[in-house]
Amino acid sequence: MTAPLCALSPRPPRGAFSFFWLGAVLALAPLAAAPAMFRGDAAHSGRSATEGPKTLKGVKWTFKTGGAVLASATLADGTLFIGSDDKALYALDPVTGAEKWKFATGGPVRSTAAVADGAVFFGSYDGAIYAVGAADGKLRWKFETEGERKFTAKGLHGSKPKQQLIPDPWDCYLSSPAVAGGRLYVGSGDGHVYALDAASGALVWKFATGDVVHASPAVVDGTVYIGSWDTFFYALDAATGAVKWKFKTGADPENHNQEGIQSSATVVDGVVYFGCRDFHLYALDAATGAEKWKHKITWINATPTVRDGRVYAATSIPATFFALDAKTGGEVFSVDVKVPAFSSPTLAGGLAYVGSFSGALYAIDLAKPAIAWEFRTEASKANARQALAPSGELNYAVLFPSDFYERMAAAVDSLFTLGAFLSSPVVQDGVLYVGSADGAVYALE
Repeated sequence: MTAPLCALSPRPPRGAFSFFWLGAVLALAPLAAAPAMFRGDAAHSGRSATEGPKTLKGVKWTFKTGGAVLASATLADGTLFIGSDDKALYALDPVTGAEKWKFATGGPVRSTAAVADGAVFFGSYDGAIYAVGAADGKLRWKFETEGERKFTAKGLHGSKPKQQLIPDPWDCYLSSPAVAGGRLYVGSGDGHVYALDAASGALVWKFATGDVVHASPAVVDGTVYIGSWDTFFYALDAATGAVKWKFKTGADPENHNQEGIQSSATVVDGVVYFGCRDFHLYALDAATGAEKWKHKITWINATPTVRDGRVYAATSIPATFFALDAKTGGEVFSVDVKVPAFSSPTLAGGLAYVGSFSGALYAIDLAKPAIAWEFRTEASKANARQALAPSGELNYAVLFPSDFYERMAAAVDSLFTLGAFLSSPVVQDGVLYVGSADGAVYALE
């Protein structure tokens, strides 16, 4: 007969019982939940550990905010956190969609929240970074940057008048914080990358780039990886903010159309992958910044997702969801999604989920490859004629009847009326959560 465990264990010395039982208690205690943030983690992996909806049964619930929802949701500790252009961050019950609390700021919240150690961290167009309690939504601290702004340039995208300084209507997001090692890292429209103490909001360091920073930092192995609209991609020491290396992407000094890094990076197996408006997706050595390959296609504003030796991303014009070989950058396949996609794809099981400006969200079967199912907002169905051609592609004659700069901003507003999906899907246990420019947060199953 097997002896009881206590009989096989040596008797601890006198006075050691407190340490013995303390160790047992700590061993049985639950570990603190890992931080949750944009694309799931600090490496921006974009991969779900659970399955998403394989077929679309329908809408589980809808929660209506008072403004467009361009930020992505963060699911942590049994709560769904998401920001809105109505200047608030919401905490929702992921099962019912019921509001738990909301926190008001002074500007639209287009930053995806990070959740760590019972706090929610996010940025607002009011120029501040906030930390609020995850359970109650009460302010813990507020850090003021030097102010937010969109990327601006003269003659932007060939618009007239050429000497008009134009805010870019396609600059749709704010930088989303990453939390690692007790610090919060985030970019700003003031051109800086900030490192803050996550507990207090105190400034640890800030690094000045040459222009707006709306990409979100990836933090891996003590390095912060982030791109700027100044055309450089940076690797910064997470402890000090010192530059480890920087990489120059393309420039377009005449029209500023094919320049600037909106895409946030993902870091996988020692390689940094990111898209750029210079029409390339790049793969760089994470340690040195040396270029491994680049693939030319069009604007890539979404964050790539890497899995099983392939890189997945979505593009602008032509609008595609595509896969590349992660080692060579060679194209494996592409799927036509008709209308530009800024939404970053989320992979779950054999499907990728990605949204587009048309108000359509697609589930793409990676094995075929083909669209497995799609969901369209009611706004997309109702307003398609004012923005889309019968083919489902952009109606350029309607959207861009002139090259006057105000017409370009109006075109983006027209696409928003379709309930555009710029938010990146979050998937867990067969349910997909995503925000829409129609002001709603959807749970699809």
